[in-house]
Amino acid sequence: MSSTSEVFAALAPYGWDQAWADQFTPHAAEGLLPGRVVRVDRGQCDVITAGGVLRADTAFVTPHDPLRVVCTGDWVAVEPGGNPRYVRSYLPRRTAFVRSTSSKRSEGQILAANVDHAVVAVSLAVELDLGRVERFLALAWESGAQPVVVLSKADLVPDPETLAHLVRDVETAAPGVPVLTVSALRGEGLDTLVALVGAGTSVLLGQSGAGKSTLANALLGEDVMDVRAARDVDGKGRHTTTTRNLLALPGGGVLIDTPGLRGVGLWDAETGVGQVFAEIEELAQECRFHDCAHDSEPGCAVTAAVETGRLPVRRLESYRKLVRENQWIVAKTDARARAELRRDWKRKGAEGRAAMQAKRGHLR
Repeated sequence: MSSTSEVFAALAPYGWDQAWADQFTPHAAEGLLPGRVVRVDRGQCDVITAGGVLRADTAFVTPHDPLRVVCTGDWVAVEPGGNPRYVRSYLPRRTAFVRSTSSKRSEGQILAANVDHAVVAVSLAVELDLGRVERFLALAWESGAQPVVVLSKADLVPDPETLAHLVRDVETAAPGVPVLTVSALRGEGLDTLVALVGAGTSVLLGQSGAGKSTLANALLGEDVMDVRAARDVDGKGRHTTTTRNLLALPGGGVLIDTPGLRGVGLWDAETGVGQVFAEIEELAQECRFHDCAHDSEPGCAVTAAVETGRLPVRRLESYRKLVRENQWIVAKTDARARAELRRDWKRKGAEGRAAMQAKRGHLR
């Protein structure tokens, strides 16, 4: 069995630290090996250990809850031998990036675990979809990771003034989030990104065709990930990356590359939505009613800010959309929240009917 110093030397490049070692102590007493999951595929996973990459079965840690299955980025306890070899447990996650699936059962899907930075790749080859950027950022904030927006393919916007305008638009949609412009083709902006992801673990997210695999190759310094050209008509590409892969970066840090996400559903992301729309949450503190829906209520500071031009109407509409979506997904999975939502609907319906009756009485 490897010594403690050998384990640290082998696993430190993948994020192993004293806190993880302390948590692993009970598993070490059982003779299990520490390792980090670098890839998961149909009940099997590849785990990097002090002795190299091992293939292990996850049957012992496959509960009914899809959010508790073994995921890329997990630190696990693996059997030292056996055929097949099994993962026996995984350490409590520090962070977890979760989205809702497209299934009618409204299940959550964990994309990556123990992530420090969530790098959202947005292609400048197509028109910016700020609403989608806000959606990604809501999930990123909710995960506990620090979001970063990377505007990729910057070489396709040769006019500096136009590029600066696009950056300002994204910065407005991403308060408190670094926004970087990168051209992997020309190597521009990569130094800043390398420095940012050089400490800790980063997950690379974005739609198909956003240039994630090209970015991953640029960060890795070699063509590890397959790259395919995006369609010129809409900038979309096929899923170049089909699994989530964890890779150590040559300059330090760890990168998890993910398949392109066509659907980015919220999953219990109330805190994340509030972080993305921090200026609206701050304005809401000044509303006359604490449960103001920022629609037609008197004394609403949010709608007043829209009327005076302080708040773009697009931001408010996007905020309303994500709040409604998050309430819906929580209500579908939480009986108490579902009951509260029904009561809220009934209350607002009663208020609406009362207002209409009062209006009719006034007209008479």
